[in-house]
Amino acid sequence: MSNLLESIKSPDDLKKLKSKKLPALASEIRKKIVETVSETGGHLAPSLGVVELTIALHYVFDAPKDKIIWDVGHQAYAHKLLTGRADRFGTLRKHEGISGFPKRKESPYDALDTGHSSTSISAALGMTTALDIQGRDGKVVAVIGDGSMTAGLAFEALNNAGHLRKDLIVILNDNEMSISPNVGALSSFLSRKLTSHFVTRFKTELESFLKRSGVGENIWAMLKRSEDSLKSFFTPGMLFEALQFEYVGPLPGHHIGTLIDTLKNVKKIPGPVLVHVLTQKGRGYLPAEKNPSKFHGVGPFDMKTGKVRKRAASSPPSYTEIFSQTLVRLAQDDHRIVAITAAMPAGTGLQAFQKYLPERFFDVGIAEQHAVTFAAGLALEGLRPVVAIYSTFLQRAYDQIIHDVCLTAQPVVFAIDRGGLVGDDGPTHHGAFDLSFLRAVPNMVIMSPKDENELQHMLYTALKHEGPVALRYPRGSGVGVSLDWKLEQLPIGRGAVEREGRDISLIAIGPHVHTALKAAEKLSQQGVEAAVINARFAKPLDENLIIDSAQKAGHVITIEENALAGGFGSAVLECLNDHDVAGVKVRRLGLQDQFIEHGSQTILRKKQGLDIDNLVETARKLLDLPESGKKLFKLGRKS
Repeated sequence: MSNLLESIKSPDDLKKLKSKKLPALASEIRKKIVETVSETGGHLAPSLGVVELTIALHYVFDAPKDKIIWDVGHQAYAHKLLTGRADRFGTLRKHEGISGFPKRKESPYDALDTGHSSTSISAALGMTTALDIQGRDGKVVAVIGDGSMTAGLAFEALNNAGHLRKDLIVILNDNEMSISPNVGALSSFLSRKLTSHFVTRFKTELESFLKRSGVGENIWAMLKRSEDSLKSFFTPGMLFEALQFEYVGPLPGHHIGTLIDTLKNVKKIPGPVLVHVLTQKGRGYLPAEKNPSKFHGVGPFDMKTGKVRKRAASSPPSYTEIFSQTLVRLAQDDHRIVAITAAMPAGTGLQAFQKYLPERFFDVGIAEQHAVTFAAGLALEGLRPVVAIYSTFLQRAYDQIIHDVCLTAQPVVFAIDRGGLVGDDGPTHHGAFDLSFLRAVPNMVIMSPKDENELQHMLYTALKHEGPVALRYPRGSGVGVSLDWKLEQLPIGRGAVEREGRDISLIAIGPHVHTALKAAEKLSQQGVEAAVINARFAKPLDENLIIDSAQKAGHVITIEENALAGGFGSAVLECLNDHDVAGVKVRRLGLQDQFIEHGSQTILRKKQGLDIDNLVETARKLLDLPESGKKLFKLGRKS
């Protein structure tokens, strides 16, 4: 059996294949994707759904001169396989391997670094406008879908593209709309015919002739209304034509011949064109076809059965699971509590809330800005909205947080999942900035639990607070502590002393409190007594506790999994400066001023110096002690 995929080192090799061999190539690509993702984890169902579309795009267009932009980026596995990365595909999402998303540094065929949704049309319009201004050849294609058309940014771009009338091709990968096969087949037939070069030219010349004649304007208007009526009856094309796009489709997205013929015709049409393609998410792998949501983003799994490899039985529940359980429990007692997600009910743990309290659950689609202002409206009328959202996606709604929630101090709880390093999804998904950008906003309370038990108490506290609260917690399993049944309302802005010590103060926020405790134990074995402070709150700070601990020890290390610029450590420095605390040496540990690559959380934390050993060595250097293993000193601060 020939291996077609092995023969393809670039799209030029793809173009050499006869079209009758392309379905076999699609099968090989699917097999390769399933085999790899079963080992590495990744976004399986979205990429399986666009294999034929990817082949057709590279068969027709001339990348990288022609730009193909994959919205979100998690649909791009087949694209990577066809653009010279098949031999490295086994390193997908591994540290120093290929990314799970398009990256311009990785390949000239990746036109845009993408990780957040709905950006493709805006970027594509910018690119095609730049090509036009510079007089350069090349087509620009934006492939959008998988829910991304629910975001306002996509429609802002469509509106502007229709106004500018630049040569832009938008592929709407529709893997959810239900259109019967017969209607789809008829519509695809009409679209192929109506986009041929002859018919397109004929329509243009007929329009010009009729408009020049005395009565032709009325005749053309009647003909146009007839065409529009037919399109609107069978398709959603009128919406896009109202935005001044030529609408084509819907097309059967798994018929390579139809896709190639249509794209060849579309390539010749001047101005903005939208091609509507119907695909099946998870296509070609039965478990993913049956449950595309489960296999949208999935960890390693058994390829034969589709069963995800479970973590060890001894592993504690994740922070997301504890958040989910606690929220449902609290909402059953308080009918004011409502839950909101932006197309992430599974990822944010809100599926249980959706199941048990569906009338108070709202999935607003990929529309983070709307989610926040919607929550503000709910709060204004007496409800207690909880917006569960990944840290990296919360960035998209920053203006709404300031203007619609914090300006009037509405009691909205932001449950910020994936705060810190998320691992294999890389720089577009790390929650690196939330402490920094939220700390500047008046009325906002920011808290982060040291473990899953404290998370329960903090959620309870947040829902009792009369104002906006950001509750930040990491991706992954909890620490494994026991869970209190009775929940306690924590005093806002009050930290806790986890360990007494006279030589140095380790002030941590979030799960790195436990990193500090373990480091303090190692330091104690070396003759250094370290205090450990659980800050709990990045805003407001427990200033009295921090100042007292800093003055007693004279040496302070802050630990956070957030950008150092403007983060928790900066808040501590500001506190000490504002209160004229002199003679205290401070070192901050956190995320450096860089976009951090993909890799496991353990590897990345070590590289960023957020591991126990680095904390120990940082403490010894701050205390002017030799490296660990050398001569030990018994410390005691001089009065």
